[in-house]
Amino acid sequence: MNFLWTIVFMALIGALIGGYTNHLAIKMLFRPHEAKYIGNWKVPFTPGLIPKRRDELAKQLGRTVVEHLLTPDTFKRRFFSQEMSRKAEIWIQSQITKQVFESDVTIQQWMQKAGIEQIPNRVEAKIDDILDKQIRSMEMRFATKSIRELAPEQWMEKANEQIPEIVEYMLNKGESFFESEEGRQTIKRLVDDFLSSKGTLGNMIQMFMGESSTIVDKVQPEIQKFLRAPGTFELIANIIRGEWEKLKDRPLQELIGGFDWQPILSTVKTYVKQELAVEKRLDATLQSYWPDGANWTALNFTPKLTNFAFLQGEQKLEEMIHRLKLEDMVKEQVDSFPVQRLEELVLGISKKEFKMITVLGAVLGGFIGIIQGLIVYFMNMI
Repeated sequence: MNFLWTIVFMALIGALIGGYTNHLAIKMLFRPHEAKYIGNWKVPFTPGLIPKRRDELAKQLGRTVVEHLLTPDTFKRRFFSQEMSRKAEIWIQSQITKQVFESDVTIQQWMQKAGIEQIPNRVEAKIDDILDKQIRSMEMRFATKSIRELAPEQWMEKANEQIPEIVEYMLNKGESFFESEEGRQTIKRLVDDFLSSKGTLGNMIQMFMGESSTIVDKVQPEIQKFLRAPGTFELIANIIRGEWEKLKDRPLQELIGGFDWQPILSTVKTYVKQELAVEKRLDATLQSYWPDGANWTALNFTPKLTNFAFLQGEQKLEEMIHRLKLEDMVKEQVDSFPVQRLEELVLGISKKEFKMITVLGAVLGGFIGIIQGLIVYFMNMI
């Protein structure tokens, strides 16, 4: 009977020592939170293991996060996959469609949001400025340049080709005119004016040749013959060609000198502004000018924008992670995290496991106590 009580007693003592020892070891991971002193002597095993190694733990944890958890490859797999790219593209396009093409915001309001005010007035002022500059530039060119320098070569060639047609037209009109009664009266008036201007000589000519009507009857056919003669055509054509060549080398300003451009300029400005109707055109949505804009951006713009953004992000990822200094961020967070809160967190997660360790210590202690009791018993037997 004494043997049995001895075994039970030593088993209980061993279990108590083993369980308490493991429980104390678990507590010593965190406690005490600060070093304890007796005078100037520091009590051993204070503070606890984790508070004592907090700085080293923070560094190691930061290094682990950067080197094994939040690595560039991890971000690439998570954020730069084909699936994420497609989701981003769909989201971007939906926002473009909703916020831009389906929006009631007018073009003028978009510009105002961008900080651009008074668009119609600024556009019209720019039109006035451009037209004024063009007119001044034109006047300066006309003042120094000749027709030959200003007119395009093809225009010059076309004008030269038109000279025979002009001469033929003039001769035909002249012939038709002098055949008409109006032409006859014109000849008669010229003859009468000529004879009256010559005084006595004119009267003598009139006396010998008869009335001016008779002279007109003789002069009119001669004029018709002159106009129909081949030499007349060449004569007039050569005269026109010669004058045209002289005209080409004269400054255009001599031909249009004193011409007032301001009425034309004012008319052009008014016409351009009326046709542009800037304010009316700006008071419309983008959808009204570009009905197929959403489809076009979905096919041509959004995919390229998304690919460009993902490509740039992937290329700059490692640099961005380096600039973020994740290792230092983790270290700072761990250093600033209260040890008591860290203890509660760890014990809350591993509560069952720590209890099992305590129980295991008690079981092992009890088993060791039984063995010790058996050893004592057998030694007493010897």
